[in-house]
Amino acid sequence: MPVVVDNTRPDIATSDVLQRFDEAIQLIERYHAWRLRHLRRDVREFRIVRFPSRGAFVPGDRAIITELTFLARRDISAAPVAASILHEGMHARVEAKGLAAASRDSAREERICRRVELSFGQALPEALGADVVERAVWALGLGDQEVAPTIDWAEARRRQDAVDRSALTGQE
Repeated sequence: MPVVVDNTRPDIATSDVLQRFDEAIQLIERYHAWRLRHLRRDVREFRIVRFPSRGAFVPGDRAIITELTFLARRDISAAPVAASILHEGMHARVEAKGLAAASRDSAREERICRRVELSFGQALPEALGADVVERAVWALGLGDQEVAPTIDWAEARRRQDAVDRSALTGQE
């Protein structure tokens, strides 16, 4: 599948994010190979871009977004990145099944995605999967509004832009 990178951050090496992306895909291939096959069927491309969330699925394009700075982080392993890709891949799977977006229960769908993350984290060696399991269990315990909140994307983008300005200039 094509991987398209739009790196708007000169302080982040594209080669580093592509390496981390590859590490995440390798984890999926090793520990949840059948889900990689689903990704190949349900997703047309991956996009690595600045985005005000770890990831997203763009239904009309059948594209998974993986956030640039999330991939650039070195304080986490590739496991949370892989879990995020699998989460968005489950949104792609639901979409591929032909369920109309308006008829879907977003909280239920988010919990399905979180259960995929949990299953993946549990399949990993404990030291690698512990953070994935912890985050998935936490999210599964949230109420409907918290697990599938309404997001003000304009505000999220404004905050992201402020972070980028700060990273590039050293000030807020």
